[in-house]
Amino acid sequence: MAALSSINCRSYSYSSFLSSSSSSLINGQQFQRLNLSSSGISKRFLPDKLFSQSRKYLYPGVVLVQDGAVAVPVNPVEQETSFKNVKDGLLSSITSAEELKQTAGFDTNKDQSTHFSVFGYARSKMTDAELRNMVSKTLTCRIDKRENCGEKMDEFLKRCFYHSGQYDSEENFTELDKKLKEHEGGRLSNRLFYLSIPPNIFIDAVRCASMSASSANGWTRVIVEKPFGRDSESSAALTKALKQYLEEDQIFRIDHYLGKELVENLSVLRFSNLIFEPLWSRQYIRNVQLIFSEDFGTEGRGGYFDNYGIIRDIMQNHLLQILALFAMETPVSLDAEDIRNEKVKVLRSMRPIRLEDVVIGQYKSHTKGGITYPAYTDDKTVPKDSLTPTFAAAALFIDNARWDGVPFLMKAGKALHNKRAEIRVQFRHVPGNLYNRNFGTDLDRATNELVIRVQPDEAIYLKINNKVPGLGMRLDRSNLHLHYAARYSKEIPDAYERLLLDAIEGERRLFIRSDELDAAWSLFTPVLKELEEKKIIPEYYPYGSRGPVGAHYLAAKYNVRWGDLGLEQ
Repeated sequence: MAALSSINCRSYSYSSFLSSSSSSLINGQQFQRLNLSSSGISKRFLPDKLFSQSRKYLYPGVVLVQDGAVAVPVNPVEQETSFKNVKDGLLSSITSAEELKQTAGFDTNKDQSTHFSVFGYARSKMTDAELRNMVSKTLTCRIDKRENCGEKMDEFLKRCFYHSGQYDSEENFTELDKKLKEHEGGRLSNRLFYLSIPPNIFIDAVRCASMSASSANGWTRVIVEKPFGRDSESSAALTKALKQYLEEDQIFRIDHYLGKELVENLSVLRFSNLIFEPLWSRQYIRNVQLIFSEDFGTEGRGGYFDNYGIIRDIMQNHLLQILALFAMETPVSLDAEDIRNEKVKVLRSMRPIRLEDVVIGQYKSHTKGGITYPAYTDDKTVPKDSLTPTFAAAALFIDNARWDGVPFLMKAGKALHNKRAEIRVQFRHVPGNLYNRNFGTDLDRATNELVIRVQPDEAIYLKINNKVPGLGMRLDRSNLHLHYAARYSKEIPDAYERLLLDAIEGERRLFIRSDELDAAWSLFTPVLKELEEKKIIPEYYPYGSRGPVGAHYLAAKYNVRWGDLGLEQ
């Protein structure tokens, strides 16, 4: 668990153990990132009410996070400029200097520069020096101009601290609180605890942090990592327990896929482009595919995965959240609650999933190129008789006026032939197409398709029919292609970087609300229970293949061909 705090006017606490780090330069601003492996949280928390100003007032740059990592701006800010930005930001929310002093409880004449402190918290014994030494072994600069990189790294390491303690000990959290207060120096303190510990100790850590380490004069927020339960019942129990110590607006349930650049771009693509908005319905869209694949298996890390499986791990959260964003009606505004309201409507409009609309698979051993790849059950952390699916495909339907009858096909799997995450929108055939004979009997080759590649190598492209230059009439399928790496020189921030910054700012648009979570589990819990109670045996597929054959039959059942299986992808 780690805590991060900001001296002068803002302080942040990240509950999570720091294991490694790197750094970056975004828009000329230096950042450091720390890898996290375990963490903690808090309440007695004051409601989020003082700070809603724009991010330009909050930080000298942006705070970045990537998978399992926290990144923090580390270059010192000029004292006068820093204080002016802080003061301006506070004054945008508090009406007078006197009120500012009374509310924040600090002397505005102080001129210490704003910065963050990062506290690692875990049960392991470690000194500050040992933590810094561990971090320094993997700390690198991800910047364009490596000027003064060593100095920046040293400055960052000086802000990393460690406190050992038990997750269920209020006394240990009280000791952490004392250390945080030393760095905050009596100034306004805001703390963000990052909870990335095993779910069975979520509540103990929340209780202890709430009672003993929440901010006394600022806000305290908690980032909760999935899994958010295993089914509707356990999820509801977790939410109820968290709300004994937290208000809903203090809980930030993080799904890092919602922070992906191309997922963020979904609403922009649809709502700000006239060519797409009128087409976004059953009248023009034949099917929508949400595809997630990894080209590696569990390889020694199956202990956690075997408790959940691919449906809980990927489909119920990542892919379903993308589906809700894709299919929602136009929100009243871009405010978090307006967007989340529309997502909930989509989830509540979805037809119950039938067992016959689900295909599950599990990868088996396969030898290719002289290399033998292991089966899922060859993983020593996985029971030999495990029926946990490592692959799943499902057909889902939204019973509302916009999407009635349109199949939304999901598939997700490990140990497949490639690594990708994408949304594929296949449009209907052109009625009475004059050029059908040029495509033969394969009408799918004449169908337009919009592909949004979330990862890797982010891109958006639209497949269109086009005449091949020449004297004859020969058609082919061409792509109108927006390749992000070619179009934009800036490095795309990692999803966690965006989401951590949003949590610090109190922006909830990309975080999951409790009623969203309830609706998502209500959709998947019945079919999950049926799969487990009936002990459905997964279809086995070779490591490195395209997955079970059953997935193709499921798609064909709804007159769909998976878009990632053709020669043109």
